[in-house]
Order: sequence, then structure tokens, then C-alpha cells
Amino acid sequence: MKKNYKNIGTWITTFNPSAAHLMSSLGFGWLCIDMEHSTITFDQMSTLISTIDNNGSVPFVRVGSNDKLNIKKALDAGAKGVIVPMVNTVKDAKNAIDSTYYYPKGKRGVGLAKSSNFGYRFDEYVKKESKKIKLILQVETIESVNNLEKILDLKYISGTLLGPYDLSSSLGVIGKLDSSLVKKAIKRYEEISRKKKVPMGIHIAKPDVNKIKSAYKKKYKFIASGTDMIFLGNSCKEFLKKISK
Repeated sequence: MKKNYKNIGTWITTFNPSAAHLMSSLGFGWLCIDMEHSTITFDQMSTLISTIDNNGSVPFVRVGSNDKLNIKKALDAGAKGVIVPMVNTVKDAKNAIDSTYYYPKGKRGVGLAKSSNFGYRFDEYVKKESKKIKLILQVETIESVNNLEKILDLKYISGTLLGPYDLSSSLGVIGKLDSSLVKKAIKRYEEISRKKKVPMGIHIAKPDVNKIKSAYKKKYKFIASGTDMIFLGNSCKEFLKKISK
């Protein structure tokens, strides 16, 4: 029996169903199809969602933008959750909530789509599965951190995901994650999240076991590490390094 690391996931940035099949079968708790920084199409996204879901991993989609159409397409295709980028204000957060949930929680449009087997499981989907959808808001700018207390006062937010690279960019120190400015902003994010009791998440772009363990100790509940291409690249580099000795 495979071990499932339910809090650990990674990003799928390419349309490779075989790779998604393999990765989702190895124990990742969730895999997120990245529609913001990839060339994956909606049809390809739908195929990847099914592949991940069929292997018992949870299929998330990071939508391309905080847009009702993008969110609706991801959920209608069967995503079990959405990660919404660049949520900087209360207004942004309300838009994400409205787009994710059916009335009365939100204002998501109703259609006979793949998620409900094109209407043949409509009642079951609406009454059960749609209520389990996770909404993760990305906190990736200093504006978002400054507005976080008010954002987390809203209902129906499943958690947040810290984006360190975009956060560093918004602070004028792009890529310098060890900057005191970045560290101070992250500490503030953690303090507010604990105060509001909303689960924290973080993307550790370069897989680092020590950083992952540190995130666990800080009570992060939603940890993304690497991407499909980073894992592939690291494996290739390690192999070539060994045979070149």
C-alpha cells in the first residue's frame, strides 16, 4: 500500500498524462495543475484532473486569474479545489468565494458538466461533492499581507498559500528570499493566520527537506514543493553528475 503524504503536493506545469499518472500514484496528497504559468489548455487540464483523481490524489487547479470563468471551468472539469492567485484585497477574496461556491455561499454558475457526469450525477454533486471543494487564496504581495486580517474575516476560505517569489518581487527584492523584508512579511503572514485560525500554505519552489520540516513545525498545512519539471531536472542532473565522476 502506498503511503499518502496528504499535506504535500506539487505543481503540474506540462501536459504529460503519463507523468501525472505516475506522480499521482506515488503518494502525493494533492497535485495542482498550473493554469497561470503554463501553456496547458482547458481540455488538457480536464484530462489531467481525471488522471490525478483516478489515482487517489486530490486534483487542484491554480487558475490563470481571479476570474469567474476560469474558476468555473476548473470546477466544472472536476477539480476538487482551486488555488486563486493574486488575492490582494477583500474585494478580490469575495470574488473568489462567489466564483467557487454555489448559492447561498457564493454565486457559481450551474451547468451540466463533467464534474456531475454531465448531469447524470447532478444531485449527488450539488448536495455532496460541491460542498467539499477547497478554496485556497494566494498571498503573494505585500498588499495582500497588509490586508490579510480583513481578508481572513470572510467565511468559506479553506486556507491560504504563500508565494515567496512574488512576495519578494512586490517588496523590490525579487528572488531574494532571505531578505529581512521578505522574512518580516512572512512572519506577519504567519502571525495573522494563526490568530484567525486559517490554515497556512507555502510554495517551496526548490525541493528542500529541511525547509519542508521547518514548515511542518510552524504548522503549515498545505505545502507545495517543486514542480514536475524541477523534479525531472533534478533527477537528470543527479544522474549525469554520478556518471561523470
